[in-house]
Amino acid sequence: MTWRSLFPAAALAAVIAVTYWYRLDQYLTVDAIRDNRAALLAYVEENRALAVVAFMVVYAAAVAVSLPGAVVLTLAGGLLFGAVLGTALSVAAATIGAAAVFLIARSAFGDVLRLKAGAFVARMADGFQKNAFSYLLFLRLVPVFPFWVVNLVPAFLGMKFVPFVFATGIGIIPGTAVYSAFGAGLGHVFEAGGQANIKDVFSPPLVAGLIGLGLLSLLPVVLKRWRGSHSG
Repeated sequence: MTWRSLFPAAALAAVIAVTYWYRLDQYLTVDAIRDNRAALLAYVEENRALAVVAFMVVYAAAVAVSLPGAVVLTLAGGLLFGAVLGTALSVAAATIGAAAVFLIARSAFGDVLRLKAGAFVARMADGFQKNAFSYLLFLRLVPVFPFWVVNLVPAFLGMKFVPFVFATGIGIIPGTAVYSAFGAGLGHVFEAGGQANIKDVFSPPLVAGLIGLGLLSLLPVVLKRWRGSHSG
């Protein structure tokens, strides 16, 4: 083991320790956004550049340590920065966090993380062996498996880093845009005294559309198999 191979895992361990020592996860709720909305908006107004950096760091760290609050952060991004910029920041930060996990899975602690992924590796092996990029794009568009699992398994199955980053960044755009747009309208909901429910974000037609995009991403795999069956 070298310091270069140990550093990613050590950095992740430090982030996890700080997160749970200070119970930072308790702030990743819709209620926390509502209660601190005025202060957050004021800070963004006065320190926009620093707020952008801080948001991306917190978001990437949340993804890296697999906190369940990434959706809430996406809503917050829409509320604080607007739907368009919020989407861009959330996509970039989530991709950075996912890339960090991917690299850590390739580090000296990969075997430990592989045990955590467990049976998911075997269940996803066939898809990644046939067309890693298309399959990962599908999994990002249609969250069949937990996000943290999809960050780890491609590293174990030999997917290259650059295709992983591109498939992740592209695949999470639609869902992130929806959550960011919903977050951008939370101010009006809070001012009216209403309650925001994350379950209200996705309507059946919207879910069907995302599934359709996911199936479309698998088209290269289907065509490859069709050509193989007809070439013989």
